[in-house]
Amino acid sequence: MKDVPMTPAIEMKGITKFFASTQVRANEGVDFSVERGEVHALVGENGAGKTTLMNILYGLIKPDSGEIFMDSQNVRINHPDDAIKHGIGMVHQHFKLVPSFTVAENILLGMEPNQTGFLSQQKENKLVDELAKKFNLPVDPTARIRDLPVSMQQRVEILKVLQRNAKILILDEPTAVLTPQEVHELITVIRGLSKQGYTIIFITHKLIEVMSVADRVSVMRGGRMMGTKKVSETSIPELARMMVGRDVQFQPDRPQVEPGELLLLLRNLCAQNDQGLPALKNVSLEVREGEILGIAGVSGNGQRELAEVIAGLRTATSGDVEIAGKPILKASVAERMRAGLAFIPEERMRHGTIGTFSVAENVILQRHGGEPFSHGIFLNFRAIAQYTDELIHRFNVKTPTQETAIKNLSGGNIQKLILARELSRRPKVLIAAQPTRGVDIGATEYIRNVLIEQRSQQVATLLISEDLDEILALSDRIAVLYEGEVVGIVKRDEADVETLGLMMAGVRETA
Repeated sequence: MKDVPMTPAIEMKGITKFFASTQVRANEGVDFSVERGEVHALVGENGAGKTTLMNILYGLIKPDSGEIFMDSQNVRINHPDDAIKHGIGMVHQHFKLVPSFTVAENILLGMEPNQTGFLSQQKENKLVDELAKKFNLPVDPTARIRDLPVSMQQRVEILKVLQRNAKILILDEPTAVLTPQEVHELITVIRGLSKQGYTIIFITHKLIEVMSVADRVSVMRGGRMMGTKKVSETSIPELARMMVGRDVQFQPDRPQVEPGELLLLLRNLCAQNDQGLPALKNVSLEVREGEILGIAGVSGNGQRELAEVIAGLRTATSGDVEIAGKPILKASVAERMRAGLAFIPEERMRHGTIGTFSVAENVILQRHGGEPFSHGIFLNFRAIAQYTDELIHRFNVKTPTQETAIKNLSGGNIQKLILARELSRRPKVLIAAQPTRGVDIGATEYIRNVLIEQRSQQVATLLISEDLDEILALSDRIAVLYEGEVVGIVKRDEADVETLGLMMAGVRETA
């Protein structure tokens, strides 16, 4: 790693932001400094304030107090246009591209060269081609965005920012949807930009990436800046401790468990996506008692449809699904629950909870119509309160009261509440779809330990995750989905990131 330059590119001093609508103090007296030409990682748990801080720097949010300096000059950034004028660009986690436009049209949108009032497609393509060569980011200027893989779309976003003469790039969770090979390529790109004098602010929750690409790292917790470290002088455990305030166990203890009876069987399962196109193509899988089968794959390769078909939220076009030998494809959601199925959905606010309902009301969803929570048409509020209180304490859910609307809880606490509700029914089969997505390190540690505990209790778990570290930490076997097909299944002890990454890119397992 190169020596860190000493010329400050950005200095944020005393940044404070209070959101009256939610009574949240997102930033409190935050000081943040980035040196010119460095790669500076910004990390923190959900709600730590890092996104708010970067939105202030990019002009999306106005601070209540504090100052921003560029090259020791006090500047006012009240709008993204101001940020762009000052050479600051931001690549958002969710890309801001027009799918039907070409690469060139997206990169030059709003600044197209023209002759006599008409767009010159040829000139656009030439400019983009020259830009791509300059930064060693090859793209096809004529390709449509909708036809490009996610990694190439991200490359277009970076070029779009560079075309606007940005010298400081904010990358928000840039590796969230990339394969390991694509992550390696992006890290190479970031290092190349840094060597050319560009300043990179790298927001991520993956500490291993911080250690591999950043020069320095700043840690936020509870809206405050906890400190800044040179990467060469810190470690993943130390950074995690700064983020959470305690030691974090990254690898859960996995006691030896002998797989038992076959509990979940998928045979030649086919289904369509929301556009009516094939999403699952003859998927066949088995999960036994005391086993976690991990499903790896880049987002959009059939994982969502797989979980929804098993849970009863999507209709299969053909194939079979059995729980403990009982066919369930024609069963209702309630009947699947009674057969022993529990489901942690990918979209917790859409499929897992009702945001305006209280914590207690969400706890008894699907069970409110029977004993002990109701007598006829009357709810037993004492039983509901007692049961809710028990789950809150057992699963360490942080909530002001049982009556708090669940939408006001953090993502990690919502996820823990869903776990509490689903696992309290003592299921035979658990479908866990992206169980730690968007939750912080502390909640991730807790959820992973709960899944391992269910394994010891002989639950058959289908774990769907785009986090390969999570898949490798929890799974007994790993199946990889690519374009709706299982391209291979490997034992955990025989798997590594490189092999899984190739399979995620469509390279089939060979004997």
